[in-house]
Amino acid sequence: MVGPNFEAPAAPNVMGYLPEGTPRPTVSANVHGGASQAFLSGRDLPGEWWRVFRSKQIDAFVAEAIRNHPDIAAAQAALREARETALAEEGALFPQVSADGSATREVAALASQGQNGNTGPYNLFNASVSVSYALDVWGGTRREIEALNAQADYQRFQLEATYLTLTSNVVTAAITDASLRAQIDATNDIIKSEQEQLTLVQRQFELGAVAQSDVLSQQSNLAQTQATLPPLQKQLAQQRNQLMAYLGRLPSEDHGEHVNLSGLTLPRDLPVSVPSALVRQRPDIGAAEASLHQATATVGVNVANMLPQVQLSGSYARASLTPEKLFSPGTVAWSAAGSLAQTVFDGGTLFHDKEAAIAAREQSFAQYKSTVINAFRDVADALRAIEADASTLKAQLAYEKAAQDSVTISRTQYLAGAVTYPSVLTAEQNYQQAVVARVKAQAARFNDTAALFQALGGGWWNRVDQTAQSEPRTNAGYLQDH
Repeated sequence: MVGPNFEAPAAPNVMGYLPEGTPRPTVSANVHGGASQAFLSGRDLPGEWWRVFRSKQIDAFVAEAIRNHPDIAAAQAALREARETALAEEGALFPQVSADGSATREVAALASQGQNGNTGPYNLFNASVSVSYALDVWGGTRREIEALNAQADYQRFQLEATYLTLTSNVVTAAITDASLRAQIDATNDIIKSEQEQLTLVQRQFELGAVAQSDVLSQQSNLAQTQATLPPLQKQLAQQRNQLMAYLGRLPSEDHGEHVNLSGLTLPRDLPVSVPSALVRQRPDIGAAEASLHQATATVGVNVANMLPQVQLSGSYARASLTPEKLFSPGTVAWSAAGSLAQTVFDGGTLFHDKEAAIAAREQSFAQYKSTVINAFRDVADALRAIEADASTLKAQLAYEKAAQDSVTISRTQYLAGAVTYPSVLTAEQNYQQAVVARVKAQAARFNDTAALFQALGGGWWNRVDQTAQSEPRTNAGYLQDH
């Protein structure tokens, strides 16, 4: 087999994803979703990684998305197409045999024999078998089969990538949905508190204890808080539409199922694959390697096309004027031939085809290296995000408590006449921002945990994603269906 043999590129020679190696356990906060998380280097990923959140609703969402989303079905069909194409090309390694039979009634002119007139009508019966075989002397056909099998591998990794992307999107969409609901609930609680404060200020104004400007300031503050509610409701509605799309539903088919942040469990132990394993786990790296394999095999195809092509052929036939004499002596005709063909001049077409294939291989190798770099960056980003999320949530929780205490104190001081009402408004606005920020920080811990599992490949090697829709069909199955 002429041309280069494919060898999988070696994994990057690094010991970790960050300069300091595996991160230390994160800080903790005394709130739901605030547990410390430890990173376990070399630990394998579960196939159904989303179960680490211990949410039956998320499990149900993911199962429905896998069952219904058309992207999964499309990826399954693309894989089956690639496998069928590779099997079809394997037929070129075998002799091609064709059989032919015919019966004709004809009248022939005698002019070709120098005579006038026609022959009388007669019947002619023919039966023949022809065999042709293109010898794969240089391995060009085998290289083509290798390239098509690499294309099938590419589609298999594309299926895994589609599966991983869909499941990750479903999980993050469900968590974002829960975060928006929690933000809306927190805003409603703040609106209720500010409404009660407005009622109190109005009563004091009626008693002449405060100025009307204080009432107007509180009314303005309440209206400002109420104005933050419609944008959150808009985001929630659009997020629901996105979640329905991931589930394979139309927006009108939303039945209202949702996840609550309080119902999610933050996993304390997070697996982190060793760098040498990541290149075998990430579907996008697997797809890039398969593309490089295909490009390498294609170089061999083009080299073989430049060399002499050997063809063997043969035929065996019988002809008779009557069917009963078709297989009698004297009716046989046969031939056997061999041919050798070599392109002498084609204006450089074959040469430049080969050079184009070499350039395509170099391009695929560069794209492979880029994919690996981006994969390692994704893991590093996820690790840094999880560290930062934990610290952010702890700080936001402290900020929220301080802001809440500030509201209580400022209201008490205002009633005692020690501060003006703008001080109360400032404290209330800070508390509102602190509550919403804390909810977002809680959701970020869950979302970035899911991002880490996605960055590490999602554990597809521990589950079976392929179905009968991705397997090649047999002749027996075809005949049964038709």
